[in-house]
Amino acid sequence: MDERDVWRSVDPLGEALHLLRMRGAFCCSSEFTAPWGLALPAIPECMMFHVVTSGQGWLEVEGRDRVLLKAGDLALVRQGLRHTLLSEPGTSAAPLFDLPREILSDRYEVLRHGGAGAMTKMVCGAVRFDHPTARHFVGLLPEVIHVAAAHTPDPEWLHGTLRFMAAEAEALRPGGETVVTRLADILVIQTLRAWLANAPEARTGWLGALQDPQVGRALVLIHRDPARDWTLAALAKEAAMSRSAFAARFTQRVGMPAMQYLVHWRMQVAASLLREEDAGLADVASRLGYQSEAAFSRAFKRCLGVAPGTFRRDAELRGGAS
Repeated sequence: MDERDVWRSVDPLGEALHLLRMRGAFCCSSEFTAPWGLALPAIPECMMFHVVTSGQGWLEVEGRDRVLLKAGDLALVRQGLRHTLLSEPGTSAAPLFDLPREILSDRYEVLRHGGAGAMTKMVCGAVRFDHPTARHFVGLLPEVIHVAAAHTPDPEWLHGTLRFMAAEAEALRPGGETVVTRLADILVIQTLRAWLANAPEARTGWLGALQDPQVGRALVLIHRDPARDWTLAALAKEAAMSRSAFAARFTQRVGMPAMQYLVHWRMQVAASLLREEDAGLADVASRLGYQSEAAFSRAFKRCLGVAPGTFRRDAELRGGAS
């Protein structure tokens, strides 16, 4: 298979979804009896997901229209957003951490709450991402993604995944935390796939650019090898376009020129390395193609507004406070 055949098989959007690997996941099986209400706090850098397995409930996020979640529906709430789940609008909501919960493992628990009325069962969870592509992807999503059961091609996969997740959490076998996290991967990715297939906004901006044959190819190259000494001419050649046509198309689809995006992406990768690893600044600079720490530091501060050393210290302080 020659290089052109390899490129024809590349799916830039699929590759971005593939990189939605989670650093950790926490799940809660909830049994609510009406009237009930649950207030969920903002959890920095965490996306929340909610799956209704039976019954129904309302999802409310400040500043947005409330959403009715029915059996089989999935919802994602972008990181850092407080929200509530309610049996009916106007019901008082108890703070999550004020309620007693049955802890099955470090990553799974059972919550029972409410009155004596109709029951609603849900699986709720919080997930975190570490790869810079995943962080960027998630940052572009709407605050709430709601996928109705009617838009789920095969609802049985959902119930099977949830049953497997619960069984794995209760068994407490070696590797159970990894299994639960990977199953949460599947839930979130399947939800995003359903949203991408139906949402008009997924056809615009960076997400839309990933689906453009030429621009998507260039984005994958930058994401795979940000340290390479890319030029506009080199990217245009890989996209099989003239330099001027590629430059115009990239800017139109992505919202910034290709060389600006390259620097922006390098700094996103650098931020991830500084946040997650103990590598020195000189090592991070070298891994991203910079010949000197000073040149890297100038680019980082110009892009993110803070020096890399300060960024790392602030990240460590936030981590210590969580």
